[in-house]
Amino acid sequence: MNRKSTLASNRRRRKMFTVLWIALLSAGTIALLYREMTAVLYILATLGVTALLLVVAFSDLSKTEKTSNDPPRVNDSAALGSGITSTFGTK
Repeated sequence: MNRKSTLASNRRRRKMFTVLWIALLSAGTIALLYREMTAVLYILATLGVTALLLVVAFSDLSKTEKTSNDPPRVNDSAALGSGITSTFGTK
């Protein structure tokens, strides 16, 4: 029972941090718009997109494929249009 309350409190704390981040970033954006500092907003948006692209570029997506227990998929689409008998399912 203690473990469930710990998991729930951890989840609640993470949600609170997310809400605080959203509120702070929204307040900062509104303040920059109010002061008509769009040049700063453009720079921050460019840096944000660059950071997102770097995270995607360095994420190791192939590691998740290796840990999958599914059998490897066979591409037998050429047999459909050319009349060649399919090799899928034969061993």
